[in-house]
Amino acid sequence: MRASTFRRLLNLWPPYLFSGIRVLHVADDWSQARVALRLRPWNRNYVRTQFGGSLFSMTDPFWMLLVMHRLGGDYYVWDKAATIDFVAPGREDVYAEFRLEPAVLDELRAAAAGGEKVLRWFETEVKTAGGAVVARVRKQLYVRLKPKAR
Repeated sequence: MRASTFRRLLNLWPPYLFSGIRVLHVADDWSQARVALRLRPWNRNYVRTQFGGSLFSMTDPFWMLLVMHRLGGDYYVWDKAATIDFVAPGREDVYAEFRLEPAVLDELRAAAAGGEKVLRWFETEVKTAGGAVVARVRKQLYVRLKPKAR
């Protein structure tokens, strides 16, 4: 599937559509993505700031999707673990950017070349338009070369 088509479909996906999450950009080569979370009455928490679950949801699938598409069909790619550190209250719209560097792909390919499982952490900061950090999200991916490709 083309990245632009995927972006449009993800924006129509009910968990994103109804929570104020908007995928702004997915690079044609799947090397980067940008996501926004609009602060709306239905995604505010009790103290009127961004709901923590929405902050996490806006970042959830992107590292796995970028790595999966960049490595290709010869690899299993799964989310393994995640953490989120709430740094400051989100009192406005927030954004997250994901950039997958070629060196990281080379590292994953080399580590998985013999069929071993590879666990690697990826980090993303959720920021306001002015650059203030609201949350830091870490995702651990499981990567393994499929048996037919070994």
